This record gives sequence, structure tokens and C-alpha cells, in this order.
Amino acid sequence: MSRHDITTQEQLRSLYRQPTQRVVEKKGTTIDGATARFVADSTFLCLATSSDDGGCDVSPRGGPAGQLKVLNDGRAVALPDLSGNNLIDSLTNIVANPYAGLLVLVPGSDETLRIDGPARLTTDPDLLGLWADELRTPKVAVVIDIDSVFMHCAKAFRRGSVWDPDSWPAVSETAACEMFNDISGSDMPPVEMRRYLEVSYAEDLEAELVR
Repeated sequence: MSRHDITTQEQLRSLYRQPTQRVVEKKGTTIDGATARFVADSTFLCLATSSDDGGCDVSPRGGPAGQLKVLNDGRAVALPDLSGNNLIDSLTNIVANPYAGLLVLVPGSDETLRIDGPARLTTDPDLLGLWADELRTPKVAVVIDIDSVFMHCAKAFRRGSVWDPDSWPAVSETAACEMFNDISGSDMPPVEMRRYLEVSYAEDLEAELVR
């Protein structure tokens, strides 16, 4: 450890001013009204979980608008588990440590919504049927009982110019494949891997659609 490392709550709080009352009051416990409309418009979110030994994981989740369903008069939300890499890290974490957080995004909106609470996995047919008009029935849904709902301000997205195409760097079609090779030690030619990934993506996404 460095002598500059922060090891106590007191050290940490001394570096920051107290949050304003308006910020404190941004936390709620239910979803309704405009918040429910924001959730209904979301096509992308991040699911954060942790294992029983404290290891953390965050997973991107995308789907049609309405993929995140509001339940129990706004006191819970449900998310389908769609096709992924079958490592199921988020799901195994929830079984081991049943708590989760969501960061909910709407394309073009700089504000985001955070939802935290106890989480569980379910195969309840009635709940899985909530997505019947949009997607094939998922194997599992993630249900989060809401402890807190919090609107994050726009500063992070504006600092990062997230929705500004003029600020986006040029990224080659094989950049992700090259990263995979760096991380995994694979020697598959990036162009060949890109072709494989595009076929895999198309097949998996097609299989999720309602017939």
C-alpha cells in the first residue's frame, strides 16, 4: 500500500463537500410517472453484480425498448437474460450474492437512471411471458426489488461526448478482434475472427426474435 492510499471513511469524506439536499432527495424507492416512461424507452443498460467473495462484474444488456419491465406497482423491475457467451457470470453472482445494480440508458439522453436492490433469478412462466410479443421466451429473468432509484446527472456523458459523433475516434473493424487476441493469446487472424463474430451475432440475434 502507498502512503497516499485512502483507508478510512473519514479520509475519503474529508476530500469532498457534503452533497446538497437536492442531491440527497434524488433517491427514491419506486418507479412511476416519468421514471417509468424513461425505463420503457431504454434499449441498453449495464447490470452490476458481485460474487460471494466480493469480486465484481458489470455486464452490458441490450434489447428492444421495454426490455426492462416494471413490476409490483413500481417496486421491482425484471430483465430477460438474452443470448450471451454462456459464462453466465452475472447469474452465478446473483445466486451467490443476491443483490444487483442497474444503470439504465436511453439513446441520446445524457441523464441515466440507477436502480439498486436485492436480486433473484426466476423461471416463472407468467413473468417470462412478459416479453412474448418482442422476443422468444428467455430461459431466466433477473428480478430486482428496488431499494433505491437514483437519477444520475448529465456531466459524465457530456464530459465524454458520448452521443456526439464528431468526437468519436476512428475504430477499425478488427480493433475488438485484436483486443481479444491481446487478452487471450489467440493467434486467429483478426479479419477471420471478424467474419466469425458477425455470423455469430446475426444467428444469435435472429434466434431471439418472435416467430
